[in-house]
Amino acid sequence: MSAEKKISEQIPWTREEFEQKLRDKEKYYHIHHEFHILMNTGKLDKPAIQGWVANRFYYQTTIPIKDAAIMANCPDRDARRKWVQRIIDHDGEEGDDGGIEAWLQLAEAVGLTREETLSYEHVLPGVRFAIDAYLNFARRAPWQEAASSSLTELFAPKIHQKRLDKWPEYYPWIGEKGYSYFRKRLSEARRDVQHGLDITLDYYKTREEQERMLGILQFKLDILWTMLDCMWMAYIENKPPYHNC
Repeated sequence: MSAEKKISEQIPWTREEFEQKLRDKEKYYHIHHEFHILMNTGKLDKPAIQGWVANRFYYQTTIPIKDAAIMANCPDRDARRKWVQRIIDHDGEEGDDGGIEAWLQLAEAVGLTREETLSYEHVLPGVRFAIDAYLNFARRAPWQEAASSSLTELFAPKIHQKRLDKWPEYYPWIGEKGYSYFRKRLSEARRDVQHGLDITLDYYKTREEQERMLGILQFKLDILWTMLDCMWMAYIENKPPYHNC
């Protein structure tokens, strides 16, 4: 390697270049997983939709715990004041039931009972392991790194809008009340993205740090992708855990 090339690879990206590198990770977002492609083209059957909703509920209920862990490690009062809104968004407050309740309404709309959803009885072991790994990362990592791992939200508004546009046509058996979560996240995700981007672009200054952040974002993308790998085996290949026992 030439000295010039070695030096160039150590020069930090500009904020604009760094942000574009983050956005380029969209190709690994779980919207491109075959399970999601089937779901968003109306090709999943009811048990598969129910399985996705039940497994994602474990993720939804872990998010505010993850955010609380980030806040517990964060000495910056101004950052905590902004970040706490994420917990409120999911847990709710007076006059707003929050995202977890909205997801329970989705579960009921697809034919699951509230009790079975809350029990996590349908959560696949691999899904649980993946989500627990993300929570453990958030608990141990510097708060800025844990916060910036949330930037998979960069790609989320597109997927929420697509569900709102197409699911009533593809899955007319899903009750209208089930769509409230996706509507809420359209605005919440955009707000959260900007805050997460500000933290990320401010914190990672050297090229080495910036490349580490790309690895952290890939780790979060791996979590989401792995969850769908598990669901594919269970609901598409009809090979859930211990199917051959």
